[in-house]
Amino acid sequence: MAGKWLTAALGAIAVVMGSGAPAKAETDTISGVLHPDQTGPVLSRYLQGQFAEHLGGDIYDGIWVGPDSKIPNVRGIRSDVAVALKAIKVPVVRWPGGCFADIYHWRDGIGPAAKRPVRKNDWWGGLESNAFGTHEYFDFVDQIGADSYVAINMATSTPSEMREWMDYITSSSKDSIADERRANGRQEPWKLGFVGIGNEAWGCGGAQTPEYFANEYRRFATFMHRNGSTFHMHNDNAALRVASGPNNDDTAWMDSVLKSAGPMMDAISLHYYTVFDGKWENRDKAAATGFPADHWNHILYQASRMDSILRMHEAVMDKHDPQKRIGLYVDEWGTWYAPEPGTEPGYLYQQNTLRDALVAAMTLNIFHAHADRVKMANIAQAVNVLQAMILTDGAKMALTPTYHVFAMYTPFQDATALPLEVAAPLLKSGANSFPAFTASAARGKDGRVHVAVANADADRGYRLSLNLGDLRARKVSGQVLTAAKTDAHNVPGQPEPVRPVRFDGAKLSGGALVLDIPAKSVIVVALDQN
Repeated sequence: MAGKWLTAALGAIAVVMGSGAPAKAETDTISGVLHPDQTGPVLSRYLQGQFAEHLGGDIYDGIWVGPDSKIPNVRGIRSDVAVALKAIKVPVVRWPGGCFADIYHWRDGIGPAAKRPVRKNDWWGGLESNAFGTHEYFDFVDQIGADSYVAINMATSTPSEMREWMDYITSSSKDSIADERRANGRQEPWKLGFVGIGNEAWGCGGAQTPEYFANEYRRFATFMHRNGSTFHMHNDNAALRVASGPNNDDTAWMDSVLKSAGPMMDAISLHYYTVFDGKWENRDKAAATGFPADHWNHILYQASRMDSILRMHEAVMDKHDPQKRIGLYVDEWGTWYAPEPGTEPGYLYQQNTLRDALVAAMTLNIFHAHADRVKMANIAQAVNVLQAMILTDGAKMALTPTYHVFAMYTPFQDATALPLEVAAPLLKSGANSFPAFTASAARGKDGRVHVAVANADADRGYRLSLNLGDLRARKVSGQVLTAAKTDAHNVPGQPEPVRPVRFDGAKLSGGALVLDIPAKSVIVVALDQN
């Protein structure tokens, strides 16, 4: 059974998702209630995780430029990108894929750079220099202050190869593989946080059936030799094991894999991309910019489906794991549009607009409502690919609207959720509907109460009056992200038309927080108490 907070919070979300009230005029007030006396689950900082795959310009030119580059770098890692990612407190980076993980052999990426093999990237095109390997990845996450999440090659590799990579990373012994790491310049083992065993095993990870994958997963998980698991009390590898989970709404995969292999996993993944009309075959049929007006709602409706998809999978997980020991990691999510004209289609380079900022904020609010089960999420991807945080063009860089949303949401990292009940009008997308806005509230580690609202309505703003209960707030401050155009975006090397500014539409009145929220905007406010 869900706890008291979860019942209230999901009930509130259900009201938001299911209200049939017509959209009201801008001057009308929508009332809601914040429950500061009720505490919910911790909103794991890992919900704002990132994903960096050897794909297009994500690693090369995005994260890695090499130590001899004229672009400022630290040991080959691009400085402006590293500084920007550290500023939004990136908690974890999943690497090296994605589909690429299942053709990656870790030994290609260690040792002297001049001796590393150059290989074809058979998934995404181009050549893989292997200049960015294990040492470079751990240097990168160290520079930005993130934890590590390594996806191992399960499809074209063996448990033995995985086992050796685990020892190379984590062993503190005087064994030969640890000595090889030392000879390559790293004396102490790295801290390995998470290991993905299988990636999209139903697709690019081998087109496996769930029954076959579960058998293979158990075999690989056995030889991961995780410290603390059966018979493995004397190993240095304490990473959590993440099984390859379902795509989209495939609950049959979730059910079969959990039934067979659940006791041997710490988490299971879920992949869900926001694509036009929700059809994978249409993912390249919608443009990132210059889109018609109705595409705004079509995309945001597809993003809103994350809530119902999580509910479906959580019901299956609760059947097999009622204690909620197994985390649900949405380790690939985000928008997927047609590549930008003139770019290599396989590199998945797309612009990032105000619409993507709304997708990001809506999705983070949904994750907050499911925080008792959803313990990690990794947006795809960090730089130059799909819904990226950052776009680069040579030495120039742009922070995307999505980046700015993640920056605004940093106070929610490891905050304690607070129930927030508010009913939104519905917007239409063809025969479907979705809430005009979503909201989230939490008590941050700084002691302040933070409230976020993502208003997906492109045409109108809303006045929200939130009853604060026994919360005695003395001051409210915050930021707003919006723009005049629905496809407003930032271009490397140019001033940013989409960036957060001070929000002056918040006030405290009669024990309530009143927010005048503009159309197509994201706001985050903080309440200081007496």
